[in-house]
Amino acid sequence: MIKYKAPDIVNVIKIRRLEWLGHVVRMNETRSVKKIFEGKLEGRKGRGRPRLRWINDVEDDLRKLGVKRWRTKALEREELASIIKEANAKLKGP
Repeated sequence: MIKYKAPDIVNVIKIRRLEWLGHVVRMNETRSVKKIFEGKLEGRKGRGRPRLRWINDVEDDLRKLGVKRWRTKALEREELASIIKEANAKLKGP
């Protein structure tokens, strides 16, 4: 008999990524993390398919949740909190 059910680590990571996304989007423009998040790399692009970035996974999660205009929603802490709460409920399942 199992008395404790451990949380699914994939779902925990998805929720934490959404929380971090809101934090980074609301950061001051002078912070290095914000510069890296929004920055463009200089130089030539390599051959082949572009590498997946962290934001690609986050945007995919948001797309699956049906969230549109996430950048404007992430600027409002309460709005992002409701998205995270909804995501947490959907990811946990029945």
